[in-house]
Amino acid sequence: MYLKQMELMGFKSFANKIVLKFHNGITGIVGPNGSGKSNIADAVRWVLGEQSAKTLRSSSMTDVIFSGTETRKPLSYAYVAITFDNSDHVLPTDYEEVTVARRVYRSGESEYLINGSQVRLKDVTELFLDTGIGKEGYSIIGQGQIDKILSGKSDERRELFDEAVGIVKYKKRKAESIKKLDDEEESLVRLEDILGELEKQQEPLKEQAETAKEYLKKRDRLKTLDINAFLIETSQIATDDKKISTDQELTKAQLNDLYKKSDDIKAQFHKIKEDAAAKEAELDSLRDKKQQADVANEKREGQINLLNEQLKYAKQSALDLESRRTETAEMLESHKSDKRKAEKELEELKDSQMSVETEEQDTNHLLNNARKSAEQLAEDVSKINTASDEINSFKAKHQALVAKNKALKEQLTLRKSQTAARLLSRKEKNSDLDEQIAEARREDESLEKQLSSVKAELDEISKKRQQIEAIRDSLKNELKEKNQKYSVYHTRLDAIKNIAERYEGFGGAVKRVMDQKKLYPGIYGVVADLVSTEKRYEVAIEIALGGSVKNVVVDTEQTAKQLIYYLKREKLGRATFLPVSSVKGFPSRTPESVFSEKGVIDTADKLVKHDNKYDGIFSYLLGRTIVVDTIDNAIALERKYHQSLNLVTLEGDTMRPGGAMTGGAFKRSENLLGRKRQLDELGSECESIKNRLAEINVQMDESTRQREEAQVTEKEKRDQYNTLLVEKKTKEHDLSLLNQQKADQKKAYDDIVKEENDIRQSLEDMEKEQSSFDEKLSEVHLKENDIAEKSQQLEKEKERIDGSIRRLTDKLSDIRVKKASLSEKLNAAQERFDRFKESEQNAAKLIEELKNKKESGSKETEVKKQEIEELKRQIEQGREENKTLAQQIAELGRSKDELDKKSQSIFDQSESVAGDISVLEKESLRLEQRAEKNKERFDELSNYMWDQYEITKHEAITMKDESLTDLSAIKKESKSIQSDIRQMGSVNVNAVEEYEELSKRYTFMSSQHEDLLNAKEKLLTIINDLDTGMRKQFMNGFADIQREFDRAFKELFGGGHGKITLNDDEDILESDINIIASPPGKKLTNMMQMSGGEKSLTAIALLFAIQNLHPSPFCLLDEIEAALDDSNVDRFANYLGKLTDHTQFIVITHRRGTMNAADRLYGITMQEKGVSTLVSVNLIEDQLK
Repeated sequence: MYLKQMELMGFKSFANKIVLKFHNGITGIVGPNGSGKSNIADAVRWVLGEQSAKTLRSSSMTDVIFSGTETRKPLSYAYVAITFDNSDHVLPTDYEEVTVARRVYRSGESEYLINGSQVRLKDVTELFLDTGIGKEGYSIIGQGQIDKILSGKSDERRELFDEAVGIVKYKKRKAESIKKLDDEEESLVRLEDILGELEKQQEPLKEQAETAKEYLKKRDRLKTLDINAFLIETSQIATDDKKISTDQELTKAQLNDLYKKSDDIKAQFHKIKEDAAAKEAELDSLRDKKQQADVANEKREGQINLLNEQLKYAKQSALDLESRRTETAEMLESHKSDKRKAEKELEELKDSQMSVETEEQDTNHLLNNARKSAEQLAEDVSKINTASDEINSFKAKHQALVAKNKALKEQLTLRKSQTAARLLSRKEKNSDLDEQIAEARREDESLEKQLSSVKAELDEISKKRQQIEAIRDSLKNELKEKNQKYSVYHTRLDAIKNIAERYEGFGGAVKRVMDQKKLYPGIYGVVADLVSTEKRYEVAIEIALGGSVKNVVVDTEQTAKQLIYYLKREKLGRATFLPVSSVKGFPSRTPESVFSEKGVIDTADKLVKHDNKYDGIFSYLLGRTIVVDTIDNAIALERKYHQSLNLVTLEGDTMRPGGAMTGGAFKRSENLLGRKRQLDELGSECESIKNRLAEINVQMDESTRQREEAQVTEKEKRDQYNTLLVEKKTKEHDLSLLNQQKADQKKAYDDIVKEENDIRQSLEDMEKEQSSFDEKLSEVHLKENDIAEKSQQLEKEKERIDGSIRRLTDKLSDIRVKKASLSEKLNAAQERFDRFKESEQNAAKLIEELKNKKESGSKETEVKKQEIEELKRQIEQGREENKTLAQQIAELGRSKDELDKKSQSIFDQSESVAGDISVLEKESLRLEQRAEKNKERFDELSNYMWDQYEITKHEAITMKDESLTDLSAIKKESKSIQSDIRQMGSVNVNAVEEYEELSKRYTFMSSQHEDLLNAKEKLLTIINDLDTGMRKQFMNGFADIQREFDRAFKELFGGGHGKITLNDDEDILESDINIIASPPGKKLTNMMQMSGGEKSLTAIALLFAIQNLHPSPFCLLDEIEAALDDSNVDRFANYLGKLTDHTQFIVITHRRGTMNAADRLYGITMQEKGVSTLVSVNLIEDQLK
């Protein structure tokens, strides 16, 4: 197998694709310095799987991608492929050619390929296993390996030999095992600390668990007692409810009887009242009658007075009538004289009238004869006139037609103008309608905008109301949350107060001592109660105080002595006392420079607050402890001051003089020092929450007011919206009507247009008819001339007869005028006669009327006198009736008084029954209230059972203990248990589970501890086995390298000796390695004492010795002979030639001796700056010269 071909693209300076073909023997790659020759070696390392960017002379893996030049852009990926001839199937694959490739992108993605198929790095590594090819083998030897050998650093040279003999992986395994061992030991330390802590926690937690068990037992017993007490009380309530029900039924029956009795009494009362009312009504009626009678008498007296006045008036009227009758008689005589004169004149006129009538008859006879002649003539004229009439008729028809047509034309023209006017009117109306419709639409749009605006306002108001409601809901939630929070904080406050008051966590002896505080005024308190500090120093101060935080501070040694005696006497345990009179602080021996060191805060006694009288106490407890911020600063401080300080960190880690360190997690639940602060903080928090609750209530009231205002505003706005909506609907209806009117107007307009067309047609028809009549008119004119001649002759005869008739007619007219004049005179005379006759009659009639009136007045006077007498009689009768009515009124009054007395009696009975009803109603109310109290008590008990145990009555019945029947005994026992529970204080009910969990954890940790010990033993065994194996393998490999080194040295130097030795034969795995060489003619000496060229050649000999132990199919040498002189280069080249039988060499060089030994040369140059190119060897040689 050999390397057949190499392809590069975008790798480092190889921007363009290049292909190098290799053959057996030596292939030289040459070129000037900086041309990119060594990039070939880097490419081989990279494609074989090198993962170290540093080894590839890069800072990151993407740096191997061509980065561009001034004229070229960077490439996006790098690609290298090497192809092997595998015809001998050294590589474990059936392919006779194997191409391994690697590609990397700027994104960081990378891929490996074998024969074009993508594979893993592991697949590439496994492909070259046991072939000597790979990044870990010696198939690539560079100047760096020469430098390792030549380096004065023994560890680098040692690393080279460890790689050569193959123990590097074992050393790594050993280092890993040692690290694991360190980790196991560290884990063991931590685990032992945890086990120690768990052991400390076990006993107190066990006590808590036992207390919890006792508490749970008592709580369960209390639950049983509560359930049975609940059942007994509810049973008693049920029994009482039945009794109440029975009493209520009885009371109800009694009440019903009383109600019935009350109703009967009320009926009687109402009957008597009705009778009394009837008597009263009758009395009122009689009183009214009496009053009416009095009024009637008064009225009659008034009538008498009136009649007397009327009698006086009648007497005066009679005198007046008599005077008028005398005057009228005189007028009657005058009228009779005038009547006689008129009657004479009337006779004379009648005689003249008869004479005129005779003359009138004679004239009439003559006139009638003349008229008969005229009638004959008229017949002749009539015939002429008939023809003329026909002509005239036609002409009249023509004229009528002309007139008719003219009138019709005028009418039609008028109609036409009227139609035009109507059309114009319709247009105007249409225009008006259009304006009205437009106005209606504008108003509709305005209403729509108003609706939208009001709707937007309504939505805004609704949104505001919803926001207010959301705020109210938020406030409600906050109120609920704050109430819950207040309850939690208040509960915690009470719990901490309870714990503090009972000195929980201080031990039994301290508790008993503090219980004696009233008896011993010298007891000031425990240390934890007398000191305070900032929260951030609490952990440090409590750790610094340690157990002293539970010490009791007293005034003098005498008080301390008495209390110690008390503890002994009562066998209550032990306690530490700090008398103020004797405990003093120690002088500080801490150097002042300590307080300027990094992280130092101050001495612990300077960081606490207390009463001045306790200065000595806290100086004694804390004066020598220095508080430091972090453990790192504390460690540095201890080192600097040689473990002489007593330090505590803010997290509670401590460092004691001598170097002891203590640390770990601080249990906050035991923070005795922070209790007072917690009480203050919780009190402040509770007060803050109370204040906030008050604010929330105010805000709730304000939000309620705002919500109500918003609701009112929303209602008003909604009403406005609805009003506008109604207006809009109305406007839409009006718009619809206007549109209908417009449609009607259009129809009317169309009708008028049709009428106008009809008029136009009528005018055209009339013109045609007129034209036809005009043609006939010319024929009629000819006939008219003939008739005219005949008509003239008859006209002359007619004029003669007509003259005679006119004369007779005139005479007759004169006669008739005269007759009419006589008739008028006769009528006037008759009228005067009638008038005088009427006046005479009227005067006579008036005299008669006056006479009658006088007689009538006399009669009326007599009647009135009689009426006066009658009225006087009625007055007397009315007075008698009044006396009778007065007697009846008195009698009815007495009867009514008796009814009133009877009514009062019945009213008293009613009041008595009402009192009985009131008593029973009160009893009924009392029973109802008792039943309500029973219900409330039942609800209270049920709620208690549900709130306390979430148990219903039905569930409680199933849990009943039949042995518990005495309620007082149950309550007594329950009270006792509650007292016991209160005395138990705050009980950790989870302690049972915590103790079990702690026990499990302790068992688990113990098991882990055992496992870690076993693992530690196994690791020690592995390390020993590795040491043994590495020693054996190293010695064998070292001997082989020594043998090969001596042979290679002799080959390269042409004689002499080469030797490698160990400085420490006991510790061969860590011993330095010496390279001893003796060139021909020289003594054995350390390689580091040789000349530079000799050292380089010796190093090459050693590398070839190592390579010969694990020969690979090819070997790439990267300028390893650069430091050799020419003669040694020749030796090097000759030695390469001898090795080509089993190894293919690719040599990167710029030495001519090596080039001469090469079978083929490739030249690398940079014709373009920054870009490596493959060129001809001749060109390279020229550049080299």
